[in-house]
Amino acid sequence: MELGREDGALEIGPPDTGFGGPQPTLMFLPNPEPKRTKLRLHFDLNPTDRDQHTELDRLLAAGARPIDIGQGPDVSWHVLADPEGNEFCLLRRRVEAVGSPSST
Repeated sequence: MELGREDGALEIGPPDTGFGGPQPTLMFLPNPEPKRTKLRLHFDLNPTDRDQHTELDRLLAAGARPIDIGQGPDVSWHVLADPEGNEFCLLRRRVEAVGSPSST
């Protein structure tokens, strides 16, 4: 679920949970200050409802960009940065797709 707000905030999490609900969500808030140091928190994302390539296309369309942190060309993940320069990795799917027959 992605809920954009007028202030530019974005909430990502399971459908119909919302902030303070029974399952965790992530809130991303815009910050006009430039990134100055390495992040203390690094996200590794793995899609559960689509393949890695489809999710990469979606993230790039949303403003992410590929970056090189020395990972080399033969890794199975993509290193990206959000529009503010925060790094994260897009992994291959490691769990069954949500709603797949084997996950019920």
